[in-house]
Amino acid sequence: MGHVLEKVLADVLARWFRLRGDDVRFQIGTDEHGIKIQQTAQKQKLTPRELVEKNVPLFQQMYQELNISSDVFIRTSDQIVHWPTVRELWKRLNAAGALEKRTYKGLYCSGCERFVTAKDLVDGKCPDHRTAPQEVREENYFFKLKDKEEELKKMLDPQKGTYTIIPDYRAQESMALLEGGLEDVSFSRPKSSLSWGIPVPGDENHTMYVWCDALTNYISGLGLLDSARSDTKELHKFWEDATITHVIGKDIARFHALIWPAMLQYAGLKTPDQLLIHGFVTSDGQKMSKSLGNVINPVDVLAKFHGNPDPMRFFLCHEIPVGRDGDFSWKRLEEIYDSKLRNQLGNMLNRVLVMLKKEDAELVIAPTADDEKNIAAAWKKYGDAMEKFEVHSAIQSISESIDCMNANFNKAEPWKLKGQERIAVLSSFAEGLRHVALCLLPFVPDTAYRISKQLNVPYAEKMLEKSFVITSAMKKWGGAKEWKRVGEPEILFLPLL
Repeated sequence: MGHVLEKVLADVLARWFRLRGDDVRFQIGTDEHGIKIQQTAQKQKLTPRELVEKNVPLFQQMYQELNISSDVFIRTSDQIVHWPTVRELWKRLNAAGALEKRTYKGLYCSGCERFVTAKDLVDGKCPDHRTAPQEVREENYFFKLKDKEEELKKMLDPQKGTYTIIPDYRAQESMALLEGGLEDVSFSRPKSSLSWGIPVPGDENHTMYVWCDALTNYISGLGLLDSARSDTKELHKFWEDATITHVIGKDIARFHALIWPAMLQYAGLKTPDQLLIHGFVTSDGQKMSKSLGNVINPVDVLAKFHGNPDPMRFFLCHEIPVGRDGDFSWKRLEEIYDSKLRNQLGNMLNRVLVMLKKEDAELVIAPTADDEKNIAAAWKKYGDAMEKFEVHSAIQSISESIDCMNANFNKAEPWKLKGQERIAVLSSFAEGLRHVALCLLPFVPDTAYRISKQLNVPYAEKMLEKSFVITSAMKKWGGAKEWKRVGEPEILFLPLL
């Protein structure tokens, strides 16, 4: 569910950027190297390559079923797309004096895939993985992170910095790490300890440590340092000229906030612009754990909703504030589905469409000053929240609008009206639903499309195309000028399985 939360959050933002007219490249992928993969493969009597070839398609299938609109899927085991950039970046770091081979003795957590100190532990164990680290003594290449302290402080400065961490309190955590003083970072393991990974250029007895390998996927997906790939030059604009946003979990935030930009600084490359950090997903108030038997399988959630990913997408965005930990419970998921989606949204759409179809008349949408003022305020509230990456606030504002529409519908009692007055009132609610569908498009794209198709708005069939943009006209009350009649009502949300 942690992977699902991350990919859905990134997808919502990518869709929002496209809808506001930006040229977007949305990259996701799998980090496939490291000691954990090597050890797991040994336990399963497989080679690491066999293990990842078995598991990666499962992730790819899940992301497809979640309707993740990524443009490219990067695999760190890909020796054609990924490895050349990683090796070139290593060479640049080495040439810049950023790497130094040292003999090191310390505590190594295989779960975190990093060396830890006593202050990182709780009762002698890693707080995230509940295991005691191993004491390791070996010769490694070290990355000189400490030398970049002052540059990183300037870059992360809340007022004048160039790298914005979202939410604010996550930025404060990174600054606290800087103020506490940084340590140089192990960037390799001897091949005798770790054979599954990218060999260090010029020193085949060492394997690159996971962070130099995995973090580089952001630029390897663009072929940024791969001189052999002339076909990627057009993609370089997505690093050199674009606003770069990384979406990552809080457990590895320090690597993206500190190590990755320091690597880029040494290499003479542009650093990212924004880092959005999400929290963990708990299960009924407890951390998900196989031993506790409370692990939620996203496949089971999809099956509950007939394979429809939108209820899970809606739940995660609605219930988990960006940056915070959030709880998943079947009970709350079903409550949200029944109350917010089936009863409020689905019911509202069905009531409006059924009554309008009976009238068999053209829509009458005559904007008033109040209508124009209210819809402009609603779009501003929604847009401001999306611009700040407060997706939970944005989707909750939509939910509030739907609740308000239901209350107003009952108050208006259109079933008691007749003729043009009845058509005008029903048309007004249909117009409200048109705006709701547009706002829902980044969150629950298929549902937003199906609402618009049932309403029969002119642009409905284009809504799922990546080139679709929400125009200023669409945001106005009565902005769909060619829209004359509604379509056929259908059940929007099926009963739970």
